[in-house]
Amino acid sequence: MDYCLSDGDGSASWWPGEPAVDADGDGTLDGVRLDVDGDGLFDDALADFDGDGRADHAVVDVADSAPGARNTLTDDGSGTWAVGAGLRWFGLDGAEQSGGAVVDFDGDGAADDRLIDTDGNGLADRALAGPVAYADTDGDGRWDVRLSDSDGDGTADAAGPAGG
Repeated sequence: MDYCLSDGDGSASWWPGEPAVDADGDGTLDGVRLDVDGDGLFDDALADFDGDGRADHAVVDVADSAPGARNTLTDDGSGTWAVGAGLRWFGLDGAEQSGGAVVDFDGDGAADDRLIDTDGNGLADRALAGPVAYADTDGDGRWDVRLSDSDGDGTADAAGPAGG
């Protein structure tokens, strides 16, 4: 199984690993043990649940059976990890909603916008909606910053308050 991790300097490296732990409890070795959460313990795993040879889940505290102790994050396709049980977020109207990592955030009727939970607490703190992105910079669940890419080159051309 291959997995990709940050090198801490903004770059990333691919690593190979032989599955040595049953991360989803189905009896099949599907995870590589690591210290994903930085607690100094070799008690987490990156796992390949879909069988494509690449890590698609991170399981934090894989051996801990205490309620709420074990946290499964999924590769949400954006290069980050999202909470596997679903996400909560606040819409631009302030109403709290819940769903997966791909939703209709901008209200255009298409579930084509991506939510990202960078701190793993189950509340989205980034939203990517076409050429516009929103960020919750203070962790209160409300969108603080709006970034836009008007020329489609993948780099923000403008930034401002989310409400304006």
